[in-house]
Amino acid sequence: MSDPTTRFVPVSGSAVLVTDGARPRPVLLRPNEAEVIRRQGESVILLGEAGGRVYFAVDLTGGGESALPRPVGAGQFRPLREVAALLEQQEAGLLAYAKAMAYWHRRNRFCGECGALTASGEGGHLRVCTSSQCGRQHFPRTDPAIIVRVTHGGRCLLGRQPTWPEGRYSVIAGFVEPGESLEAAVVRELREETGVRVTRIQYHSSQPWPFPSSLMLGFVAEATHTTIRLHDGELEDARWLSREDIVSEVEQGTLQLPSDISISHLLLAEWFDAVGLGQLRDLIR
Repeated sequence: MSDPTTRFVPVSGSAVLVTDGARPRPVLLRPNEAEVIRRQGESVILLGEAGGRVYFAVDLTGGGESALPRPVGAGQFRPLREVAALLEQQEAGLLAYAKAMAYWHRRNRFCGECGALTASGEGGHLRVCTSSQCGRQHFPRTDPAIIVRVTHGGRCLLGRQPTWPEGRYSVIAGFVEPGESLEAAVVRELREETGVRVTRIQYHSSQPWPFPSSLMLGFVAEATHTTIRLHDGELEDARWLSREDIVSEVEQGTLQLPSDISISHLLLAEWFDAVGLGQLRDLIR
């Protein structure tokens, strides 16, 4: 921790410390700059080594950010979801890792077995129950979730949650239930949320999604019909949209699509870009 090449990544709730301006960059603290907040922070977590430099996360959710020294204090805490698309890929990955680990520590202060306090171990990658009668070890967890692009003919199925900004639509997603395969989760989530049944389910790609602690597992599938029935109330609306519909509504400002940092954008863009109408990335900018 005292090595001058070491850097500390401050985290405060869902926010990370970045420079001001239109092109923010992570504010990484040197050991002397981080000395005070290391003592005041809720947890200090070893993130690992890259390029000969070691990185730690410091969770300041309890208010330790007020102790940030100048000129570091000239930066600002901003929600990671807000700035991720503006960062370089490696920078965003580092901040996402720090945020996810800090969140896990905050959620596991007490043992789920006996209720006693837990203590950090193994550089922050383990929490151990402090009860001599228990001593259970707790490790970081990731929640698996499926996200699926469903097509039928020349149209793609998009839905919106009621909490999203007006006009925002995306492909369908949901969490995997205990004892359920990923393919079964795809079938169930689509049936529950939209009433649509699918076939030809194929794995596509994955993306860590630290909002707060998920792993998005991407699939593509074909619908056997186009009738939509919103069964479980998870979605406010679901629609079948052609590429031409998407172009028209985005240009009119009535449709917002996922940002290009997300796997939902990747799944949608692969389908949209395939026929020569242009690039989805360019359309939504």
